[in-house]
Amino acid sequence: MPEILIKRAYEAAARGDGYRVLVDRLWPRGLTKQELPLDQWDKDLAPTTELRKWFGHEPERWAEFQKRYRKELSSPEQRGRMRELLENASPRALTLVYGAKDEEHTHALVLQAELKKTAGAGSSRQKAGRSGG
Repeated sequence: MPEILIKRAYEAAARGDGYRVLVDRLWPRGLTKQELPLDQWDKDLAPTTELRKWFGHEPERWAEFQKRYRKELSSPEQRGRMRELLENASPRALTLVYGAKDEEHTHALVLQAELKKTAGAGSSRQKAGRSGG
């Protein structure tokens, strides 16, 4: 399974970041495209605008936000996007880049956990496929 990291957009890129993907719908304030090295900008894996506005980075809504965002990520379309992202990054590390100030209540944490589950499920299917032949 690839290493899946998260990092604020305002932190310097590092060699160990591997494949860097911005996972926000909005471009981080105050940064130019030249200042933020990325391999991909995947707006569609970010929470919907409605969910993002409802959450408003209010920590008391964090538990409910996680449930709602996981539900958004559970659609077949989103699962496919996550698999594609993992394939794009492979075999390098994958770094999810986000702009929020609050590092404890960011959608990137939820997405990281879901990507790890997806990567683990893919590994299990590949192993099962090899042993069944």
